[in-house]
Amino acid sequence: MITRLLSAALVAGFLASVVATGLQLALTSPLILQAETYEGEGAHAAHAPSFDAAPAVQFAALIVPAHAHAHGEGGHDHDHGKADEWQPAPGLQRMAFTGLATLVGGVGYALLLAAVMLALRREPTPQGGLVVGIAGFLAVALAPAIGLPPELPGMGAAPLVLRQAWWLMTVVATGLGLYLIAVRRVPLTILGGLVLIVAPHLAGAPQSIDTVSSQVPPATAAQFAARSLAIGFVFWAVIGLAYGWAWGLFGREAGVRANA
Repeated sequence: MITRLLSAALVAGFLASVVATGLQLALTSPLILQAETYEGEGAHAAHAPSFDAAPAVQFAALIVPAHAHAHGEGGHDHDHGKADEWQPAPGLQRMAFTGLATLVGGVGYALLLAAVMLALRREPTPQGGLVVGIAGFLAVALAPAIGLPPELPGMGAAPLVLRQAWWLMTVVATGLGLYLIAVRRVPLTILGGLVLIVAPHLAGAPQSIDTVSSQVPPATAAQFAARSLAIGFVFWAVIGLAYGWAWGLFGREAGVRANA
């Protein structure tokens, strides 16, 4: 069973990463490159954009609140020595690192989805996987994005540790809330689930204390956030569908070998 679970997760993560990487390169990478030109025009952008500004980390903003800053934790980094740090070259190398980062995230989240379905004692199917995948998108991507939307290079942000703490709190609270609402389904647990989902947003996400205005046009930033969330939805949906499909496929193959 463990072999079947791991195999299905690998297949699901691979397929989801292929789809998501293609969408990133087509939809969000041009916006990132455009934002890097605005960043280069700012007074605090004397250093070259680091790998933090790569599409892989843009997409990872839907997973952890690292966001797309080529700066320090306070929003702008005044240590120009960081320009000497290694970074993937534009073009094929950056694309390769984007794909690799997305692949690692895809397999990891496929394993998480598998663990959730196992804990719920539900036989993985494409339909069931899709439902759990959408729940994963709501908890891991959409709910945190309400307070910490995906951001482009050159945009201010709160310290990284604070963003990560709030993101983790939001993911856990939203996941538990969805479980209480969708699985338990009694009035008391539904009320508790709603409270859990709303609580992180009532507490408020950490905000940037940087007083320097961003050079990135608001329309570009909004477009990037919307596209990133759309890609995140497709990413999670493919993980769920592919995991359910792969689970059945490996189960049939095991049955054929057993009967041979």
